[in-house]
Amino acid sequence: MGEHMAGNGTSARGAALALLEAVLEDGAQLGQVLEADGSPVLGLSPSDRARAQRLVLTTLRHIEQADKVLKPYLRKSPPALVRNVLRLGVVELAVDGSAAHGVVNAMVDLVRHGNRTQHMTGLVNAVLRKVAATPDPFAKMPPQKMPQWLRQPLVHRWGRDVVSTIEAVQAQTPPLDLTPKSTPPEIEGATTLPTGSLRINQSVQVSTLPGFEAGEWWVQDAAAALAARLLDAKDGEEVLDLCAAPGGKTLQLAATGAKVTAVDISSPRLARLHENLARTGLAAKIIATDALHWVPDARYDAVLLDAPCSATGTLRRHPDLPFAKDGSEVPALAELQAALIDRALGFLKPGGRLVFCTCSLLAEEGEDQLTAALTRHPGLTVEPPSLDGIAPEWITKDGGMRLRPDYWAETGGMDGFFMARLRIPAT
Repeated sequence: MGEHMAGNGTSARGAALALLEAVLEDGAQLGQVLEADGSPVLGLSPSDRARAQRLVLTTLRHIEQADKVLKPYLRKSPPALVRNVLRLGVVELAVDGSAAHGVVNAMVDLVRHGNRTQHMTGLVNAVLRKVAATPDPFAKMPPQKMPQWLRQPLVHRWGRDVVSTIEAVQAQTPPLDLTPKSTPPEIEGATTLPTGSLRINQSVQVSTLPGFEAGEWWVQDAAAALAARLLDAKDGEEVLDLCAAPGGKTLQLAATGAKVTAVDISSPRLARLHENLARTGLAAKIIATDALHWVPDARYDAVLLDAPCSATGTLRRHPDLPFAKDGSEVPALAELQAALIDRALGFLKPGGRLVFCTCSLLAEEGEDQLTAALTRHPGLTVEPPSLDGIAPEWITKDGGMRLRPDYWAETGGMDGFFMARLRIPAT
């Protein structure tokens, strides 16, 4: 990671190149690279760090189009570093509309300071100048397609038109969604979504928004926020949040007045939950442990299980995932989800309720899990959602809720989720 950064390691574009290399050439997930020791963004100013992340995310959303634009100008495939520099340059020109001379000069510098690529500065200069002379290089190109292992089952379930709309949503920079602790604060440019989340469609610095320091809200996708609302925790109830990190749902549950226990296997990921609890003035008991082997002291009125999954519903926010995953991990994840459902049901008091959710678009991590759980546990019932702002078509035939990125497409879409509320017998 970052081996080609010599000479330009402190620039936003140089950091973006190193991040892009880590994802495309090493198969790393972007979030892990950003947080790793020796991350390419270390030492950057906050604005340059944000710029580097924005550039690499935009490039990952448009690699397919960038490669199509570049193809006529390349007689043979250049080295990976040069190819990725060209991709960055094309995306800056086509999407960001940056000044051509600045982009071309910066990309030439990246190649000049690269490892054994100095002789290709002329190629980069010539190609990007030709691209810069083309009005709207991505015009009439379809949005980038999801990988075939994911796209094919979605086309089979929902049809090509739905999948194409999902891909169009994933090609856009997603809006910022906030969950208010109680009364929504007044934030310029924010709109209230039908389900109660606040949405901001312009680029903002989160920590400078009204209400941040006072802990009046936290960042959370509007779809993700529906899981805690579906659980409907009550003041004074004993509630368990399983696989809780980074903690948005824990904060929602705590804001109801419930007595919340948050469990996650990852201590580092729970650190953000500690920070947000302090900022918002909310309280929860936090335990770092493996839920499959943990034995609680008592049973709970309600459990929220946001199970580990393929995260295929979050590509609009994490466009690196198609380059880091190939679908081979799904069977093992589905097996883990089933085990966690069985475990979570055992944590409930008689008559207690469980919300199971995954941020996946795949039926084997959603609808199929619900069907299998009902088969394994006689007496288990599904309570169909009755929440403000949800559309009837979001409710599945079995009483679960299927959320897709193409819902609310005109205002930025939402993450893909499946969730269902289950209740065990009272006796």
